Amino acid sequence: MERPRHFEDYVLGETRRTYGRTITETDFVVHAGHTGDFFPHHMDAEAMKQSAWGQRIAHGTMTFAIGIGLTASEINPLAFTYGYERLRFPKPVFIGDTIHTVLTIAGLEPDERRPDHGRITEEVRVVNQRGEVVLACEHIYLAKRKTVVA
Repeated sequence: MERPRHFEDYVLGETRRTYGRTITETDFVVHAGHTGDFFPHHMDAEAMKQSAWGQRIAHGTMTFAIGIGLTASEINPLAFTYGYERLRFPKPVFIGDTIHTVLTIAGLEPDERRPDHGRITEEVRVVNQRGEVVLACEHIYLAKRKTVVA
């Protein structure tokens, strides 16, 4: 769904929450195949029974890809991603966990290199069914301004 929003339309503290998505063993296998990351933490159920987690844990890159992918339900044709910063995985994700993403507008500032755009910092939290944050980062994106700032 396209929802055109200019930089000036964003409000500090504004929050949205995505739908949930249950993580499956297929997700682990497909992600390992896509990335070449067959590390035992993700793929060796027997070895991981002896670990502190007692089971396989999701690839961080998979958690990021799915958690950010969930946010694509809202598309703004006037904005584009500039990047992600401060990426952390404070808790593991397991097969059977259901995750959703919470996004909060945490910063609004001019973009000095592009006076026709403003820079938005969005706090991203991917949360499991137990309310635990499993991924935290900042999403930086640029949105077109209604009026150019000199």
